This record gives sequence, structure tokens and C-alpha cells, in this order.
Amino acid sequence: MTALPLTTVFPRLALAACLAAASLGVPAAQVDVGGVKLEDQMDLRGAPLVLNGAGIRYKAIFKVYTAGLYVGKKVSTPEEALAAPGPKRVAITMLRDIDANELGKLFTKGVEDNSPKSEMVNLIPGLLRMGQMFADQKQLKTGDTFTIDWLPGTGTLITVRGVPQPDPIKEQAFFNALLRIWLGPNPADWKLKDALLGKQ
Repeated sequence: MTALPLTTVFPRLALAACLAAASLGVPAAQVDVGGVKLEDQMDLRGAPLVLNGAGIRYKAIFKVYTAGLYVGKKVSTPEEALAAPGPKRVAITMLRDIDANELGKLFTKGVEDNSPKSEMVNLIPGLLRMGQMFADQKQLKTGDTFTIDWLPGTGTLITVRGVPQPDPIKEQAFFNALLRIWLGPNPADWKLKDALLGKQ
């Protein structure tokens, strides 16, 4: 076989490199929320997600944590967020030190305040397991992160400080109940609800 001259090979290599770079897409930008940097795009188990919105959870005048909602396609209502297909993520970064067990109790109360009474009996096993996960952490410090992921076929996976917690909770109703903590009719923080829905 006749070797191609270098003048032919190098342009082809350059073109291939350019095409490869283009296929990677534009690098994700970062959004600053209360000093916390969130990627505006991410990949979750091979599924591309976009940052739908992000904001700060306040308790009285105190900043407690930042939260960002990632979905496959932008949504603007709680109903759209709950019905959105594919993986989803709520990413949280603490803005103050807090007793992890106390945070788990606040999440449980958020579920109770936003879930139909008829659903609560089915949510209790998942809530007990989640409460134990947080109790095992003892304390969450400023800058600590955790994520709550919905992974179709796997369930709700909670990852604390980069460590996935064992035994995902399989029912999608449980993830939706957690999502309603922030997006339900009695959200933890109304301004945060609007921010997660991209209204701020």
C-alpha cells in the first residue's frame, strides 16, 4: 500500500481532532449560588441533564443550604418536574453547620406537609431509612454536599459527601415525595421553590 504524503495526513489529523473536540460540545458553564458553584449541565449515568434552577434555603434570616434541580429538559411547574422522564437530581451544599439528624427530621416534616395523607403509609419505610442515613452522618458542616438522584430502574439514591448510601429506595413515589419538599403546595421556602423552577 502506498503511504500517504505527510501533507495529506496532517490536515486529516487536524480535521479529525477538530471534529472530536466539536463532538464533546461546549464546556458546561458554572452558576454561582451563594458562593457555591453549580454546573449548568451535567451527566448522570450517561444521561445529559441541565440545571433547571437553583437557590438558597433560608430559615428566618439564616442561610441553610443551596439547592439545584437538574432535569433532562427545562420545566416551569411542579407538575412538569414530577412528570419529567429520565434521571433527575437535587444537589445540595450546606451553607452552615447543622445536626444531620435534625435535617433528616426537617425533610420528613417537609414530606408530611406536602404529600397526600393516602400516600404517607407507603412512604414511611423510605422515610425511616432516609432518617437513619442522616442520623448516621452525625453532622453536616459548611461546604458539605449531598445529592438526591432519581435513577429509573434503580430508584432514589442519596449520596453524602461523595459517598453513595446503600440500598436505593425503588419507588418513584418516594423521590416525588422528596421533590415536593421544595416544589409542593407547602414548600420549605417559597423563594427557593421559584428559583428551582427557573422563575428567578
